Amino acid sequence: MSKFASRQTQESPAARITREIIARLEAGTRPWIRPWRGTTTSRPLRACGIPYHGLNVFWLWMIADFCGFTSPYWMTYRQAALLGGQVRKGEKSTIAIFYKSYAKEVEAPDTGERTSEARRVLKAYAVFSADQVDGLPERFHPAPVTAPVGPEGRVAELDAFFAALPIHLRHQGDEAYYEPVADRITMPSPTLFSGFDQYYATLGHECSHWSGHKSRLDRDLKGRFGSSAYAMEELIALSGQSAPRLTHH
Repeated sequence: MSKFASRQTQESPAARITREIIARLEAGTRPWIRPWRGTTTSRPLRACGIPYHGLNVFWLWMIADFCGFTSPYWMTYRQAALLGGQVRKGEKSTIAIFYKSYAKEVEAPDTGERTSEARRVLKAYAVFSADQVDGLPERFHPAPVTAPVGPEGRVAELDAFFAALPIHLRHQGDEAYYEPVADRITMPSPTLFSGFDQYYATLGHECSHWSGHKSRLDRDLKGRFGSSAYAMEELIALSGQSAPRLTHH
């Protein structure tokens, strides 16, 4: 997919979470059909080891999945400091949700009658993944159950084909996308794919978006999901997705 920048505004926690979920759906890389595995399996944990509940589980899973975080632990800036850690410069926080229901006694202004009224509070606070913090105790970075294993089907000719392209490629996180502003392709690690044919096809798709940069074929990469420009760009990228496979016989 091509990743389009969105304007950041002051949002309520509910609005922010809703926007992020819609953005994942619009990206077209639905977790149940993508050709690579996720990186996060453990339930999100607070710094003290207590598991998160409710919406926080889904939300922090999604953020960890997108960013490629493998540690299940999340903490505030102050909690990290108290544990002897330091959030790395440039790291961005996400939010965790605090939700509370309570009853408050209120007095009717006309009769003076006192009744109990249900109240709800929804607040957000900033947290960081333990993967964004240096100097934490080892327990915050549990070793993987199994070491990552490279998939089968690696082809030297295809490696050489992609290596010859002057692309800015990084392997990070759990999403595949092209950023026109940074002119950069981000891919999941090859170890997350079940076969190199799927890795090559996905990289070919993103390279097709890369070809549309203003310094190359100058296509419209600013179209939003649902627009004709977006649809055309995805059709072009789909043709590029199969091209690398055709080079191998």
